Amino acid sequence: MNFRIATIPGDGIGPEVIKETIQVLEKIGEMFTHTFTFTEVLMGGCAIDATGHPLPQETIDECKKSDSVLLGAVGGPKWDTLPGHLRPETGLLGIRGALELFSNLRPAVLHEALRDACPLKPEIIGEGIDICVVRELTGGMYFGERGRRPGKMGEEGYDTEAYSVGEVERIVRNAFEIAQKRGKKLTSVDKANVLESSRVWREVVIEVAKDYPDVTLEHMLVDNAAMQLVRNPRQFDVMVTTNMFGDILSDEASMITGSIGMLPSASLGATKLGMYEPIHGSAPDIAGQNKANPIATILSAAMMLRYSFDLEKEAQVIEDAVTKVLSQNYRTGDIMSKGMTLVGTTEMGQLIIQNM
Repeated sequence: MNFRIATIPGDGIGPEVIKETIQVLEKIGEMFTHTFTFTEVLMGGCAIDATGHPLPQETIDECKKSDSVLLGAVGGPKWDTLPGHLRPETGLLGIRGALELFSNLRPAVLHEALRDACPLKPEIIGEGIDICVVRELTGGMYFGERGRRPGKMGEEGYDTEAYSVGEVERIVRNAFEIAQKRGKKLTSVDKANVLESSRVWREVVIEVAKDYPDVTLEHMLVDNAAMQLVRNPRQFDVMVTTNMFGDILSDEASMITGSIGMLPSASLGATKLGMYEPIHGSAPDIAGQNKANPIATILSAAMMLRYSFDLEKEAQVIEDAVTKVLSQNYRTGDIMSKGMTLVGTTEMGQLIIQNM
């Protein structure tokens, strides 16, 4: 089979982790007689430097022509002083909107070999942690009306949180369907005791739940959910929530699994076209030093194989190889502990290929 993939290395450590991930996919191609064609495009700070805009139209056009998109990371202090509409992160929001990717899947799994890297007590971890956060991606505060205006105490900035019934319904149905394939439990996270947008959210969730009687539904306020993630993470299976809350909670979930450098994500819409990226940032402080952990990006590629290309066996080969390498006690610096063998970005990528 032939697949066309648009790659967006981006900024900081992005090019390094994308390079290792492409090599992993090329190995999958050899093993299963698939052909992957990679086309590199610009987005983020590097795009600003080259074109003056964080998301060139050429990038959007190439992504739309592709079967899937693989992203490294964008941003960095170099561009922090630019106006909001020219910041690298604007490109990320723009590509999600342009590709109509409204559903962000962020699995948070604690590998057995990384139990010691988890900051929680062993009795809290129990037999392990396996959570999937489903984050609405193209609505809410990140896409609402924003600006600056005169306020009671001088100029004030404002960002608007708004959700329509249709926006909530499509992401919630997605979450219910994922829950049906997992532990059949869905936790909807909102702030319905304060926010009107959250009251609409909860009303829609309750209505949609009628179509999924086999899934146990619970509602949880976001502040309580943040507390429960560190108090008893094993109570969660699938969590569905808004753009803002999902951004925060999924990062919290990542840290209880050992490292933000371990977690992949998939951004999906109504078609097979998806964008796959690690949830970590560009880490400019270690860029170009062969220190970055490529595992999150490599696992994102496994999600690409599974969700966009329907290649379950190939995805499992990558995930199993990651598990093997960790069980062999190889670690990048972010997950390093006593008695382990420290390796760099390139070495970790090659070890995963050798274990495939």
